[in-house]
Amino acid sequence: MSVTIRESHSIVPPDPKLDKWERLGLLILGIGLALLFGSLFNIYNGNLKPVMLVVTMIAIFAGGLIYGLRTHLIKKPGIQNNNIMTASVSSRGAIGWMIGVILTTLYCIYYWKADWLSGMTQLFDPLSQAIRNKPSDQWFMYGTFYTMGVLIMGVKAIAKYRHSRYQTIRTSSIVFFQLIMAYTLPYFMSRLYNLEYYPTYFWPLSYKVLFPGEEVKTLLASKHEILAMCMLGWSLIATFIATPFLTYFLGKRWYCSWVCGCGGLANTVGDSWRQLSSKTVKAWKYERVTIYSVLIFVIVTTGLLWVFHVTQAESLKGFSGGLAKVYGFLIGSIMSGVIGTGFYPLLGTRIWCRFACPMAAILGIVQRFKSRFRITTNGGQCISCGNCSTYCEMGIDVRWYAQRGQDIKRASCVGCGICSAVCPRGVLSLENGPTDQREEYQIDLLGGMKARQLEQKTNQTK
Repeated sequence: MSVTIRESHSIVPPDPKLDKWERLGLLILGIGLALLFGSLFNIYNGNLKPVMLVVTMIAIFAGGLIYGLRTHLIKKPGIQNNNIMTASVSSRGAIGWMIGVILTTLYCIYYWKADWLSGMTQLFDPLSQAIRNKPSDQWFMYGTFYTMGVLIMGVKAIAKYRHSRYQTIRTSSIVFFQLIMAYTLPYFMSRLYNLEYYPTYFWPLSYKVLFPGEEVKTLLASKHEILAMCMLGWSLIATFIATPFLTYFLGKRWYCSWVCGCGGLANTVGDSWRQLSSKTVKAWKYERVTIYSVLIFVIVTTGLLWVFHVTQAESLKGFSGGLAKVYGFLIGSIMSGVIGTGFYPLLGTRIWCRFACPMAAILGIVQRFKSRFRITTNGGQCISCGNCSTYCEMGIDVRWYAQRGQDIKRASCVGCGICSAVCPRGVLSLENGPTDQREEYQIDLLGGMKARQLEQKTNQTK
């Protein structure tokens, strides 16, 4: 008879929860973050600074990618629900709260106490000089961190959702637009023409583009007048022509889930917290009030600024200028940055997009009332598991529609497609079709369409 001798008599399992590759990734990532933290104390000077910058960025990239890829590639393709609603980091536990406090504090420092980060900002001087031929500032450093986050977590998201072709292509688009169109191109334009312009952001999301203030004056006063006029022209075309046209054919997903950097950050860096969005009726009521109030706010502010610019009426000078400052502080800083991103681990990832983004409001109006995009449902196959509602970052109770076999045509839906990706029965499908076919077919208990609606559809076919 053989006797098995235990190597450990502890009641705690001796096997580590992380394999050697995951531990290696975290080790490298930790070294990179430690080196980055060290820059706050101005310990990297002279020729050491570019070397430490390269080492720090490589360590953060390599460590993040090794851990992120290994975590998902060792699992079978498909959404893993294990512990998502019980893990401390993803269910508003102690770790989640701590991350939320850290992110919110960092955003406050970025906006109002950037000098506290001067040592870290200077670490990025070599990269800033190489890309845009000027010293680094807090916004260049922020843009670099932002892009690094989207790149690392974007690759991780592709590995996580590799069973879905739609998610792979969509996430690749997010990474491309952030890296090339929102980071590399604007900074190279700054180096070549001294004009820093972001083609993926336009009015009303980038509200200053049409404010007749310093930004517009700087463009118009540029010696590259033709280029400046093209930039302003693109802003107008993108806002008033491309936006309604593309939204009619593709829904708001063409921008919110494929191009926009705000949505890109939410779907990559914030992916672990998407299930925290509130699904309550109260949240939906707040959403309808706040997002359209912000849209009206930016329209009125832009209009008053242009009226003052044309008339030079002194009575409008202080009022319009004050509105612009209030909008910049409350919406441009507090909602889009401090709350919109800092509260990811507490309120979900699309707080800004859902409650305050004026661009999302415009896109949503078109999508709700005149768009070919909708999410169709096969109610007869729905088992009411609730995965679709749980993972909806916009707080839509998708299951309610699926149980009734109704098309989903909500103004807030960003078409990320995760509800379809997590459905175990293939109930949901993202489609584009003629607007006269966007009907809400009710489903009876056996999963069949009601006779009247079936007859109506048959007659249309004839």
